[in-house]
Amino acid sequence: MASPYWDEELAARFRQFRYEFAGRALDDRVIAVAGGTGGLGAAAVTLLARDGARLVVGYRANRERAQALSRAIAAQFGQKLQLVEGDLAEAAVRRAYQSAAEQLGQPLYGAAIFPGDPARVPWESLDASAMEASLRANYVAPILLAKELGSQMEQSGQGSIVLLATMQAVAAFESSLNYAAPKAALVHAARILARQWRRVRVNIVAPGATMAGMAEASVRAGKYDAYVANHAVPRFGRPEDVARAVRFFLEPDNYVTGQVLVVDGGLTLRR
Repeated sequence: MASPYWDEELAARFRQFRYEFAGRALDDRVIAVAGGTGGLGAAAVTLLARDGARLVVGYRANRERAQALSRAIAAQFGQKLQLVEGDLAEAAVRRAYQSAAEQLGQPLYGAAIFPGDPARVPWESLDASAMEASLRANYVAPILLAKELGSQMEQSGQGSIVLLATMQAVAAFESSLNYAAPKAALVHAARILARQWRRVRVNIVAPGATMAGMAEASVRAGKYDAYVANHAVPRFGRPEDVARAVRFFLEPDNYVTGQVLVVDGGLTLRR
C-alpha cells in the first residue's frame, strides 16, 4: 500500500534529474535580525538584504552605527531597514520587533538573534551578580525573543529562527565559564523549542575565532594565533562565514531543525 504522503509527480521529476534550487529564496520575506548592527549581525543583514529580504534590524544602544548600516544597505540594495533600539530583556523592546515587522505588511517569516555579551570577568571577580548579568544577556533575553517571535510564526503557519551561540558552548575552553555556560543553555533551549513547534524550525550557529563580533578582541590580541600557526585552522573566521550559515538555516523549505552548526574552521576538533 502506497504512502498517502507520497508525491509521484515529484518523484518522477527526480528520476529525470530535474531539481529545484531557488534563487533569491528570501525575496520579500520579513526577517527580524536582533543585534543586526554588530560585527557578525551586520554581515548577515547585508547578505539577507542582497537576497531581497525585508528586514527589521535591532540594536542595543549604538544608534550612530545602526544608522550607518541603514545608509549602507539603502545605497547598495535600495532597501530601507526598520530599526529597533533597546535591550532585548525588556518586554517593550521585544514588542517593538513585532510592531516593526507588522509595518512591513507581510507575516513575519524568520528571525536571526545575535545579541549577547562576552561577559569577560576575571576569575577572582566572578560572583553571583556577574553570572546573573551574563545569564540575562546570553540566555534569558534571546530565548524570550525567540519564544515570542516563534509563537507568532507558528500561528501564521511557517517560520525559521536562528540563534547565535559560540564554539565554547559545545567544547570546554578554560576561563569561559561565565560566557559559555549560558550559551550552552541557549543551545539546549533552542532544541526544546524546535521539538515543541511544528511549523517553525529552530537552529543554532556557533562561531569560532572570528575577526568580528565578540571574539574580535581575543583574535586581535593573539589568543588564537597558535591554531593558525599549527594549521589547526587555515585562517581566522570572517563575518561572511557566519552570515552564510545563518542564511542557510533561514531558507524556506529548509529540512533542518534543532541543529548546531559550528562555524570554527575545525578549531574545536583539532585543538
